[in-house]
Amino acid sequence: MGYFLLFPTIFLVFPLVSGLTSSGLVQPNFNASYNAFIGNNGTFLFSRNNTFRAAIFSPGAQKSFYLCVIHAESNTIIWSANRDAPISESGTVSLTSKGLTIADEDGKIRWSTPPLKSSVSALLLTDFGNLVLHDRSNASLWESFHYPTDTIVIGQHLPVGASLSSAVSDDDLSSGDYKLTITTSDAFLQWKGQTYWKLSMDTKAFVNANYAAEYMAINGTGLYLFGNNESVVVIEVFLPLSDFPIAQLGTSGMFTVSSYTSDNWLQEFSGPDDDCGIPFICGPIGFCKYDSSSSNPICSCPSGFHGGLQNTSGCLPSDGSYSLPVSCNSTNKGSRSDPSAFSYLWLGNGSGYFSNSFSQPVKYGVNVSFCKNLCSMDCSCLGIFYGNSSGSCYVLENELGSIMSVDPTDTNLAGFIKVLGGSSTTNFSGTTSVSGQRQAVPVAALVLLPFVGFFLLVALGFLFWKRCGLSKSKEKISGRCNSRSSEDLEAFYISGLPKRFDYDELELATDKFKTQIGSGGFGAVYKGTLPDKTVVAIKKINNLGVQGRKEFCTEIAVIGNIHHVNLVRLKGFCAQGRQRLLVYEYMNRGSLDRTLFGSGSILEWHQRFDIALGTARGLAYLHSGCEHKIIHCDVKPENILLDDNLQVKISDFGLSKLLTPEQSGLFTTMRGTRGYLAPEWLTNSAISEKTDVYSFGMVLLELVSGRKNCLLQSQSHSIDDSASGGGGQSTTSSGSGLVYYPLFALEMHEQKKYLELADPRLQGRTTREEVEKLVRVALCCLHEEPALRPNMVSVVGMLEGGIPVVQPIIESLNFLRFYGRRFTEASTVLERNDGSTSFPLANASRSTSDLHNGFSYISSQQISGPR
Repeated sequence: MGYFLLFPTIFLVFPLVSGLTSSGLVQPNFNASYNAFIGNNGTFLFSRNNTFRAAIFSPGAQKSFYLCVIHAESNTIIWSANRDAPISESGTVSLTSKGLTIADEDGKIRWSTPPLKSSVSALLLTDFGNLVLHDRSNASLWESFHYPTDTIVIGQHLPVGASLSSAVSDDDLSSGDYKLTITTSDAFLQWKGQTYWKLSMDTKAFVNANYAAEYMAINGTGLYLFGNNESVVVIEVFLPLSDFPIAQLGTSGMFTVSSYTSDNWLQEFSGPDDDCGIPFICGPIGFCKYDSSSSNPICSCPSGFHGGLQNTSGCLPSDGSYSLPVSCNSTNKGSRSDPSAFSYLWLGNGSGYFSNSFSQPVKYGVNVSFCKNLCSMDCSCLGIFYGNSSGSCYVLENELGSIMSVDPTDTNLAGFIKVLGGSSTTNFSGTTSVSGQRQAVPVAALVLLPFVGFFLLVALGFLFWKRCGLSKSKEKISGRCNSRSSEDLEAFYISGLPKRFDYDELELATDKFKTQIGSGGFGAVYKGTLPDKTVVAIKKINNLGVQGRKEFCTEIAVIGNIHHVNLVRLKGFCAQGRQRLLVYEYMNRGSLDRTLFGSGSILEWHQRFDIALGTARGLAYLHSGCEHKIIHCDVKPENILLDDNLQVKISDFGLSKLLTPEQSGLFTTMRGTRGYLAPEWLTNSAISEKTDVYSFGMVLLELVSGRKNCLLQSQSHSIDDSASGGGGQSTTSSGSGLVYYPLFALEMHEQKKYLELADPRLQGRTTREEVEKLVRVALCCLHEEPALRPNMVSVVGMLEGGIPVVQPIIESLNFLRFYGRRFTEASTVLERNDGSTSFPLANASRSTSDLHNGFSYISSQQISGPR
């Protein structure tokens, strides 16, 4: 106990006295400045995995300092607190019980966290780069992830209504002119309020659903917009697997996703994909043409203009008698001017403008003179684009960006820049001018009001949601503080823990654990409803032996920070006394086995394929996409859950890490299910992610056939003796027999009779090619030697079509013939009361005919039942 009492004191004293950099957390009454930590380049805090550091940092030579979170290896800033209020090297960062403050050397506060609901107990830097203020109950009071700057990383959400803002430059972190904004329908890039890119319009983006988006997130497999309470991917961009990807809005206005590998950043995605689509790439009126040979934009000036340097200086009229007007300010925007005071310079053929594709014309069916007059009477209008065929009038308002190069032979769209001086080119009659004046205000109102109303509704909705969330959070915290024992108030801090519940809260949510919806090796699963009406599945773990609370929480922190559309989300946990419970999102359709093998509606082929692909993506992420590799060890239909839209989510991932050393001897019986166990489980060989690949192959065959691999052949599945190749007994519609489906699949593959393998309930609603693809992928996953099995990333590639489907190696599948013989030779089939059939798996090897006499009888309900 003495060590725990000294622990806070160490963190309090050393940073203050010696400038010692801390790992993981610091506690209140902590002060830091760049000068105090100059030997550590301003760094005063590292994440526990040393991936990120918190520092008082100056990115350039101007000696402006910011509180930053930095990716340590690449020295990349992912967040800054006081980006618009830098301090000097003598400025201080202070942590008190009230929060964080940043003050300049004269003591003037430059930045601070907002008022908090309770006292701060620690400042943590998590392994994902999130700077978090915690109270004594380990509840989060404030997180840097909730206040993004120009970057998002794994584990961070960018919700609807939030935005990323570019920095002015690499040396100046102040908010720039570019924003990435998330709405319920899309992600938008905007320059000074004008849209120039949408995620849904990018060629790499796939729009999956018509649900309203809720937030953007990035992980090791791609960039996503999630909706429907995180259960639906609205828009997705698949990217190569990466351990550390970031999404960043750069200073130039380009939104990129990059991965860091081998000491280098590799750009995986960019929007817009053409640099000339960036509004200010060549400055005002600068003409941008893409050079395919160098993959760089070339800046010049349109005819009638001069300048055009490769920077933001832009172009001016070549005729010195002309000058560019200044846009009016917000107080007199839309005010009318004398049309005769302005002229218009033509931009020439092949000119376009970034906003034309993202805005509507202010007028249709008018002539070019009317369009010019409309612009002349509005001081906010600086130019027009006119569509000759449709009579469409686009106006360029407030700020002039760069001009895009389009097809020079296209004469339909003509661009004109408004200038002062020279002779008027409008030549409107008095009648037309009056008409234009009458319509200028209604046009502006019709264009602006819907957008203003939309954004106001989004903002009000977001504020209402936040207010309700804070109110409910206060109620829950109050309840926990009143009921928690002194033991559970003992402070310990684990980076990245999800929400902590009291046992009483979960007992109330489940009506004293009344409705059990599943059971398994780790315990029973109950349906519950939280106070905010969220329905959850609560797993009550009952066999963790002597594992301590802190060790349990350490593993839960890893599991809780894994977010992927195809993985069940861990919403919270309880570690109180000897009680250990996990709170998961609830999946309405239950597990795949109920839908696939039940008597309800038949899964169509495209639904089975989507389930297979979603499962493969989830496993690929566990193996390669998240920071801590996780081997599931129990992949089976009971652990593949479905929502109402048949969206796949894998459950029970990571729970194998909760086994204590005493339980490690139960590896085979505790970590797998009969019918899905890879051969290496039974030969005491090394276990790797390829074990999951084998289990996935078995699940894939069951998706094809619609039946269990290791059960009696049902009467509805007729297989004749010739088709079975002698490997099984004859089965007809009037009888039943023993068929080991994986062996049958191998034999049908050898004979190219793939349609024989398809679920007969589909009644021909699939093709030979579709079945062949899944069967070949499944057989590749079943290779006896783990090294010959593809990894899950390759499996995803083969299913998606990006990688050719390889031929299975027959020699490495011959062990299935032994399994099939042992299956059919069983003279007595043990029929259990629950209807399941025990199947013996021997300790077998392809190269060995002498086998152990004992068989492993492991029921699928022994490990983890359906949720």
